[in-house]
Amino acid sequence: MIHPALAFSAPARQSAILIVDDAPDSLGLLQEIMRQQGYQTFVANTGKRALDIAARVQPDLILLDVLLPDLDGLEICRRLKSQPDTAHIPVIFVSACGETEDIVAGFDTGAVDYIAKPVRMAEVCARVGAHLRVRSNNANQKQQADRLQMILDGMDEGLLLVDGCGRIVYANPASERFVAHSAGELAGLPLASLLAPPMEEDYAAYFADREDEARAARCRGTREVLVYQRDGALRAMDLSLTPMAGTEPLFVALLHDITHHKQSETALQQAALVDPLTRIANRRHFDAALEREWQRAIRSGQPLSLIVLDVDHFKGYNDSLGHAAGDHCLQLVAEVLREHALRPTDLAARYGGEEFVVLLADTPNEGAAGLGEAIRAHIEQMAVPNPRATTAAVVTVSIGVATIIPTLFDDLRSFFIAADRAMYEAKSAGRNQVVAVHAGAAWDRVRDVVAH
Repeated sequence: MIHPALAFSAPARQSAILIVDDAPDSLGLLQEIMRQQGYQTFVANTGKRALDIAARVQPDLILLDVLLPDLDGLEICRRLKSQPDTAHIPVIFVSACGETEDIVAGFDTGAVDYIAKPVRMAEVCARVGAHLRVRSNNANQKQQADRLQMILDGMDEGLLLVDGCGRIVYANPASERFVAHSAGELAGLPLASLLAPPMEEDYAAYFADREDEARAARCRGTREVLVYQRDGALRAMDLSLTPMAGTEPLFVALLHDITHHKQSETALQQAALVDPLTRIANRRHFDAALEREWQRAIRSGQPLSLIVLDVDHFKGYNDSLGHAAGDHCLQLVAEVLREHALRPTDLAARYGGEEFVVLLADTPNEGAAGLGEAIRAHIEQMAVPNPRATTAAVVTVSIGVATIIPTLFDDLRSFFIAADRAMYEAKSAGRNQVVAVHAGAAWDRVRDVVAH
């Protein structure tokens, strides 16, 4: 039973904490206490392992020992703070090095707190909770400030704000893909100057006399126009002009390409889309498909699911049987994925090394978890011997599944991290299993280990 002094309220959203310590007793005690507090925990007993997990799962806070067998905690903290993906993660040192110069050195590397061993667990819990609240408050404030800009920056359509005289006062980044000017050059230009005749004259006349009802009926709403490009060519677009409520006349103009042949990025078109070893999609292909299906799911309101799969004990398999056998093993796993990703919208890909992903559009969590379990069972039933494995005599996989109905307020990278974390949970729980979660602002985090 937990001591009353440690009985703080569990956070409304489960936070993830990475605990780094090479002393098993200290590591186990901190992990147990953090779990009792309702936190999701990840552990590492070396600096290299800590850096890898921090980059992959993006924990909300790190409890870091100073004395480790490979890298010391100060160097780990410096490396974390030097990388954009991990610089924002708060680090609390928990160390037997409690002299003033040790504590100062810890803060100098970027840590937010320093706790000297032997630790008082109530104090650890209080400090962890306080720093997580600060992190949450900062994140919420930043979200409030960033949401509107995120929506504007993420739009596929060009969005322009136009004043009562017909001059552009704001242009979102997408606008420069549709017109002959950069977003910075558009401010102050007449909206009509972007258009080819006769629309140019019509919109110029409308802003000169907005009381003309016949012209207002033509110009307000959605209308097909021809827009000048940088090379002087014309592109057919829909122009939607809508007045905004307010004391000063202001209009929202949306530009939407209707030519149906937007130029794609040359590099992406020419890049190979297939992994040469496994003959399924490669990471580049997957990343493009994930972005496309994410945007489509936002528009449709349908669930999007992602399976992340990692071959258990693959390094030992390679070390004992050789790289040729390892390559063959990966090919067998890819073939299983190909057999189960049957719909035209399903995409199986090799993400890197022994890690694979399956993208499932219009798929709820239950369906994705069921498919993940079918894949797991199929690979286990192939009975490919794995002599160096400690959890099974044959090749097995650990699978994480995440499902989201994305909105403009959700983050695609966080969705992938949710699936990756679920896969790590499957490994931590003993491997050869499926862990499924819901992700995104619309759901609280739900964890389910699929039985088999």
